[in-house]
Amino acid sequence: QVQLVESGGGLVQAGGSLRLSCAASGSSFSINAMGWYCQAPGRERELVAVIRRGGSTKYADSVKGRFTISRDNAKNTVDLQMNSLKPEDTAVYYCNAQGYFSGSYYSFDSWGQGTQVTVSS
Repeated sequence: QVQLVESGGGLVQAGGSLRLSCAASGSSFSINAMGWYCQAPGRERELVAVIRRGGSTKYADSVKGRFTISRDNAKNTVDLQMNSLKPEDTAVYYCNAQGYFSGSYYSFDSWGQGTQVTVSS
């Protein structure tokens, strides 16, 4: 089992910045992709940004140019730097990790508990 713990959410004014961090823990695993998703009230969870082990990234159109995702493969961590925040960015942000357990064919798709980001106008 792979556990994800997020940190860094909070309340910020529009135009401000926040940095989310997520750390994966467990035993004998390898992560292929790590990402951040968000879910606003009454809406489905949606992709914010994802980064693969090799460093390739994908962003939602709404955050391109404002958010930057990065990861440390050695530490199994992923960060999301959020700049120029807008009220519509308000949501619960979830960390996600997909990979496999070393020495096996078993894969995992793990989620963090979520961290609230609130952007006031």
